[in-house]
Amino acid sequence: MKLWEQRDREFFREGHTCQKPGPVPRGWRFSKYSHFPVRCSTMPGGRWVPTVKWLGCWPVVTHRPGSQRTSHMQSFLFLQLWMGSHPRGDAKILDNRISQKTLGQWISENQDCLGSKVKDTFNGKLPFLFKVLSVETALSIQAHPDKELAEKLHLQAPQHYPDANHKPEMAIALTSFQGLCGFRPIEEIVMFLTKVPELRFLIGDNAAAQLKGSMSSDSQAAASALQSCFSHLMRSEKNVVVEQLSLLVKRISQQAAAGNNMEDICGELLLQLHQQYPGDIGCFAIYFLNLLTLKPGEAMFLEANVPHAYLKGDCVECMACSDNTVRAGLTPKFIDVPTLCEMLSYIPSKDRLFLPTRSQEDPYLSVYDPPVPDFTVMKMEVPGSNTEYKVLAVDSASILLVVQGRVTASSPTAQKPIPLQRGGVLFIGANESVSLKLTVPEDLLMFRACCLL
Repeated sequence: MKLWEQRDREFFREGHTCQKPGPVPRGWRFSKYSHFPVRCSTMPGGRWVPTVKWLGCWPVVTHRPGSQRTSHMQSFLFLQLWMGSHPRGDAKILDNRISQKTLGQWISENQDCLGSKVKDTFNGKLPFLFKVLSVETALSIQAHPDKELAEKLHLQAPQHYPDANHKPEMAIALTSFQGLCGFRPIEEIVMFLTKVPELRFLIGDNAAAQLKGSMSSDSQAAASALQSCFSHLMRSEKNVVVEQLSLLVKRISQQAAAGNNMEDICGELLLQLHQQYPGDIGCFAIYFLNLLTLKPGEAMFLEANVPHAYLKGDCVECMACSDNTVRAGLTPKFIDVPTLCEMLSYIPSKDRLFLPTRSQEDPYLSVYDPPVPDFTVMKMEVPGSNTEYKVLAVDSASILLVVQGRVTASSPTAQKPIPLQRGGVLFIGANESVSLKLTVPEDLLMFRACCLL
């Protein structure tokens, strides 16, 4: 099933323009039963402008900050591209000869495409949501609930927590990708409390002393002290936060202007976040959370209750099929500080990289297999010297994303070969293999989301 494809896709940084999108171009190849074009859900606000619209996707017409949106805007940016069947972003079927209007509807009436184990385990639903994220402005300080809390939050406030599912997720960098993930070691936080008096002022001397004393205590005492410190910060009065943040920004700016290096207190990042979110409490979170810069292919896994934020860069992201997010900073959206401070996992940890394993059968395949049943991501890097590559069948529906290279895809259910290039996506039914023929001598990079039970 062809989800979407974009021909001749090139990326330009924010501020450039592209031609006004026209009608969906021709060139689709589809089978009556399993291959048809759909529209993928997009969200505005990213840093990339494609030269042509995503074929089969909504053209997202957005505006630059401070400008007025008009029907004649020629640039359109995307922050997120959703590939899946979540009710908030269920892919739309474009072929009017097919009675089902969305991918979710099609799956519900073609249950065998999920695979027997997936169908039984997840009640006939596609258990994962696959995304491409392009982040120019930092995303919120947030965490995702486990299933028990998700059910409770959805019952209490469905307008903010739209489903009852958990949302473990994994981000795999496509470019250099910067993010915050999990709590720093206690020693690092104590060091920042010494070097950043504005932070210590918000937390208070008692909580700061308790955290320092916990360095020689057991893990439970350390977690309790960390929770106390972080909660004091996040519950600070808005006017006090603004005042202390202004003092810190002024101090860092003056020191930087004098030629002093302020990286020991993350000065450049602090100024960047303050420029994006002036006076926001989330700016101080950088002193509590690990700062990671992922290289392309590196990943971080975010289990339930782990605080995190994506700061800048491009990634593919896979998660359980949910849109539940508890936010507390760096956002104009709904903030739920009490829930966040109560739910978080206060376990300090420096090592937050999630490593893939190399396949023993396929030298071009790496597998990112997190400790949750909902999803697995495969990365395929095929040298351009190869002329063919076979995407092996698995007992799960899967979504294949082409990041680099050009191929034609053939399968038993496709009437004709399907041309794919950068930006192309296929939905592959369970136990169906796909044969790819490389059409240019260029290295091929693809990611595949599935559910391996």
